[in-house]
Amino acid sequence: MKSRRSVGIASRSCWSLLASTMALALVLTLAGTSSPLVAQSDVPRLPDGTPDLQGNWSNATMTPIVRPNGVDLVLTPAQVRSLEEGRQDFIAQDYEISDPDRDAPPEGGEFTGNAIFDAATGGTGGYNQFFVDAGDNIAIFNGESRSSLIIEPDNGRPPAYSEAGRQRLRERAEFDAQFGSYDNPENRPLAERCMMSFGSNGGPPMLPNYFYNNNYTIVQTPDHVTILTEMVHDVRIIRMGEPDPLPPHIRPWMGDSWGHWQGDTLVIETTNIHPEQILLGMSNASFRPSEAIKVTERLTRADDDTINYEFTIDDPLVWSAPIRGEVPFERLDGLLYEYACHEANYAMENVLRGARAEEARQNERRQP
Repeated sequence: MKSRRSVGIASRSCWSLLASTMALALVLTLAGTSSPLVAQSDVPRLPDGTPDLQGNWSNATMTPIVRPNGVDLVLTPAQVRSLEEGRQDFIAQDYEISDPDRDAPPEGGEFTGNAIFDAATGGTGGYNQFFVDAGDNIAIFNGESRSSLIIEPDNGRPPAYSEAGRQRLRERAEFDAQFGSYDNPENRPLAERCMMSFGSNGGPPMLPNYFYNNNYTIVQTPDHVTILTEMVHDVRIIRMGEPDPLPPHIRPWMGDSWGHWQGDTLVIETTNIHPEQILLGMSNASFRPSEAIKVTERLTRADDDTINYEFTIDDPLVWSAPIRGEVPFERLDGLLYEYACHEANYAMENVLRGARAEEARQNERRQP
């Protein structure tokens, strides 16, 4: 994480500014510049001749996964400059010392309207910019400043659900209606249970979470590529060569991944993703995969400091068409440390105990 100065708890106006800044990120645009693609002869290589993708990388960015209606894919310089400067102005404001005479927060917490921050803080104000490393720049891919990470469908938004997808949604809603949010540990989100990363950091596809820890370490051998995700220290192990796929009923977290080289591009094909894993998290396109899903990822060294990461999601039992996206991974000048994820998860026991206590109080009120 980047170095921070001492800061106070963000005020309501700071959080409101953040919400408006992130909304602006959805609509402002900029055409930027980027280093040209390196010539094939200049690509750093391992002893076996394959391109060297190893090192620490980050996909943190202000560019959202899903594009807002009516916005072009490639953005304009003046708008992005305004957006990125606005982001820095907000951070500077958030670093200001809090008013010691401010009123106490309201009972039940103070919510900002920003779904990501409210989910993380629970209305307590427990996070401000001291703790956040969400990404301060618009994503630039092949020299183009992008308004969304999704590029197909052409509007940058998810396609319509397939008929099978609509049926799956109905069945899931009926199943979930049996339970309250705090009935048992299985009803709590995977990230809260420290099983998978917040958002879709772990992948596939590997996407930013717009909060922190959007960092990766890639290690290669001729037989395997491993990708360590900082968030919840998930490790993807991609086997190289002719696929020997898992049986259809075995569906691990992050799926069954096999890689091969197409020229200087590493192509990873993944199937058998766990049915409870959330893909395209931190967007209104998030979904649980079906047994038919296939995710194809392509990693290409664009220059010394950039990997061009492309993904295609093909899940006909959810979507009526494939989804494609492009994300720049920038070299991380720093180290990755263990992400402990509230060790032993003592909070889960307290959350469930609190829910049982609340139910007992409600039962007492119903008694004559």
